[in-house]
Amino acid sequence: MSISDVELGTTRLTPNYRIDLRNPGNEQLDRFINANLVSDWSQLTWKTVGKPYEVKTMAKSKQEWEQQNGHMSVKTSWEFFNRSFHEWFVKDVPEELSEAKKKLYKHLARFQVHEVKEALGETARLSLWNYAHRIQDGIWDPRGKRALFQGLDIRKPRILFLGAAEGYEAMQLHAMYPEGEVVMVDYDDFCRTDRFGHFPDSYPFLGANPATGQSQVWHKSQMNIHYLVDDIRNLPFGKEFDIVLSVGLLEHFPDEFKPEVMDWHRKFLKPGGYAVMTTPRVQLRSRLFYTIMADVMNHTYRELMDVRQMGLYVYESGFDILRHGYIKVHNGIVAKPR
Repeated sequence: MSISDVELGTTRLTPNYRIDLRNPGNEQLDRFINANLVSDWSQLTWKTVGKPYEVKTMAKSKQEWEQQNGHMSVKTSWEFFNRSFHEWFVKDVPEELSEAKKKLYKHLARFQVHEVKEALGETARLSLWNYAHRIQDGIWDPRGKRALFQGLDIRKPRILFLGAAEGYEAMQLHAMYPEGEVVMVDYDDFCRTDRFGHFPDSYPFLGANPATGQSQVWHKSQMNIHYLVDDIRNLPFGKEFDIVLSVGLLEHFPDEFKPEVMDWHRKFLKPGGYAVMTTPRVQLRSRLFYTIMADVMNHTYRELMDVRQMGLYVYESGFDILRHGYIKVHNGIVAKPR
């Protein structure tokens, strides 16, 4: 399947994900809600905003592994998560949902209580994944991410993506600000070989044509991307990137480690460079998602926070916040080191 520029302004579903090429100039399509909740971050306190919500329900696979082997290391936890998460990204969701419902009806007809319970759980997870990822496109959220990323004062940027996984957001940035370079970093090689390696080249990223200034579709194979498998703490880079990006990274570290995480964003930035970050929003549907999808999602320490909490971590770590707000299921911040 190939997507041409003729399809700009359209959206449609595939069995695995949604394609969304609606033009960022259309009203109320690219939505970044510039919250403006805080006018002076120096006056905000933890007493005012409270601490983030900690997700404590863990995946069964993690619990079973720890019963046999003791405490699971952070790296092993991420390896479990990446494989579990990837299995869901490659599902033919309508087909699997149809099969799950057939199994549920069969077990109901036979009054097989244990099997009914398992089938109900699988049907619920597939239905929620279908809604969150395919229908709402809340995980990738291309329109929201484009809105968060737009307006940066950069040309041909070098972009460093910390904890890159499949690298979606860096590819979206690369499409919007083309002709630069992306360096993706993750310490699980499965992310390089499978999550990024099997990311479909047919997926279209709506970006810019540098020659005309008009909208253009970009694909993974057209991008200048290098993928490093390493611990972020071992990276050899200096202050050489225009953007340091992280998506869903900060919330996986308890408070005593958050200053170190923020320092990773600072130490690789050129003077005047941007730190761009997202974290999952704390809201009822997010709590529900991580409860129902626990066996898929919850292998590591995880918090849900509001944008004030996220911003306070960023501000207290020596950054000035240029933009703060939220998209569908994520908080978003653009900041620069003070």
